[in-house]
Amino acid sequence: MNTYLKAVTAGFLALTLLAIGGCASTEDRQGTGEYFDDAVITTKVKAAILADPTLHVSEISVETFENVVQLSGFVSSAEAARHAVVVAGDVAGVKSVRNDMRIR
Repeated sequence: MNTYLKAVTAGFLALTLLAIGGCASTEDRQGTGEYFDDAVITTKVKAAILADPTLHVSEISVETFENVVQLSGFVSSAEAARHAVVVAGDVAGVKSVRNDMRIR
């Protein structure tokens, strides 16, 4: 019985380690926790841009990967693009902001 219990325990431990390893992140793939963190940051950046009366959130796309925010889309001026970068950079959790916006 003692040998059986050890085998079951070892098997359970092995399955647990495999399950945890499946959720880990790699260089090009986010783990589950990181994905949700980035989703929260994306939502906060969109809300901050929406709250700013000079920016139009429908024209600015926001994507986040490993706390780096990428802004793309169209803005009316270079000043609006710079302002959107500042607004996004002020959001808690943002490591840096990549500007891929185009002036229309």
